[in-house]
Amino acid sequence: MDPVFLARLQFAMTICFHFIFPPITIGLGFMLCIVEWLGWRGNDEVCQRIGRLFGRLFAINFSAGIASGIVMLFQFGTNWATYSRFVANVFGAPLAAEGFFAFFLESTFMGLYVFGRDRVSKGVHWLSLLIVTAGAGTLSAFFIIAANSWQQTPAGYVLRDGHAELTNIYEAIFNPSTLPRYFHVITACLITGAFVFAAVGAWHVLKDRSSLLGQKALRFGVVLGLIFAVLEAVPFGHIHAEQVARTQPEKFAAIEGLYTSQTRAPLTLFGIPCMGRHSPELKAKIEIPGLLSYLACDNVDAYVRGLQEFPREDWPPLFLPFMSYHLMVALGMFFILIMAYAAYRLLRGRLYDDRLLLKALVWSVSLPIIAIELGWITAEVGRQPWVVYKLLRTADAASPAVSSGEIIFSLVLFGTIYLALFRAWLFLMTGKAKEEPLPVVHQD
Repeated sequence: MDPVFLARLQFAMTICFHFIFPPITIGLGFMLCIVEWLGWRGNDEVCQRIGRLFGRLFAINFSAGIASGIVMLFQFGTNWATYSRFVANVFGAPLAAEGFFAFFLESTFMGLYVFGRDRVSKGVHWLSLLIVTAGAGTLSAFFIIAANSWQQTPAGYVLRDGHAELTNIYEAIFNPSTLPRYFHVITACLITGAFVFAAVGAWHVLKDRSSLLGQKALRFGVVLGLIFAVLEAVPFGHIHAEQVARTQPEKFAAIEGLYTSQTRAPLTLFGIPCMGRHSPELKAKIEIPGLLSYLACDNVDAYVRGLQEFPREDWPPLFLPFMSYHLMVALGMFFILIMAYAAYRLLRGRLYDDRLLLKALVWSVSLPIIAIELGWITAEVGRQPWVVYKLLRTADAASPAVSSGEIIFSLVLFGTIYLALFRAWLFLMTGKAKEEPLPVVHQD
């Protein structure tokens, strides 16, 4: 088998598995900052219990994320040596910064948050949570996204002796796609945290209609989930779409299914991309005329470049980016609808008695993670055939000395370990989520 394909498959497996955990950690951290603050400053006993419950889930998920993330760093040196040499001068600073925040700042204060409850002052305890959340959500995630965004839209470099050499660290970190992608990803993480709150709260209300913990956690999840879901679409989703259309037009054409350049370009709601006898085509398509031109250029009459305007060897795959992108958008619309309906039922005072809606919220808990994974597939597969856009092709980035057999062995080994880790994580998360902490007893 092709070692480049196997190396790509292994990295896809490890990154998709690891990417389950950071969005939950970031989202839960933000939600916990709110409820722990209310529990501390407002002396809200229910919020204190919510903090204890979701603090356990936060710690379990944080640990799984750290364990699963280490593997990816080693893959750069083993499976992607050519790529590592090419980007080393650029990636060194952001990855070092991410390592500092992830493995030192976050881990240190995570220990204080988990083991310091009832042992340190409530102010110190809340501050430790804030530092972990800021480290994971604001700084650590930012540097990772900045490094990956440089692969999408490289800036602040020169090519020298076959390698990218950093010339302007500000331009490299704040390249054209960093901030649009960062806000899009972070908002998706906040949606994930809100859905976890809503799902766990809904489960407790289904179990016991009078559960104050369940009711308040559900309210937090529904209200904040609706706000974040709307923000994800507008403005952050729209801003990111405009950026992709401007800086990566081949990717934009592939994910939107636009194969011929045109004015008043239609937005495809549904279609099946396939390769015709001479050119790509969409079958069973449902379109809205002019909407893609507006999405890309804020003008329904704007000209949008189609895929056939670019060299065939620079085309991304047709099927996977198109389908992953449209499924992600469909899930985003579902998040708005279900949270809007839940908020409406909450305002009418009927949410806690709507068992069908509560069950739907429980079963929807994994959907934000699926949407995030689909978005990541869209971004990475849509960038192909480049590993660094317009600079280094994926086929030229792999390690020439690593054989197919070696990659297959490590692929099976990591797959087995990840399966065991996922089962342990799922067992602990579901078990702890079903527990309802007892009321806090204050001793005089």
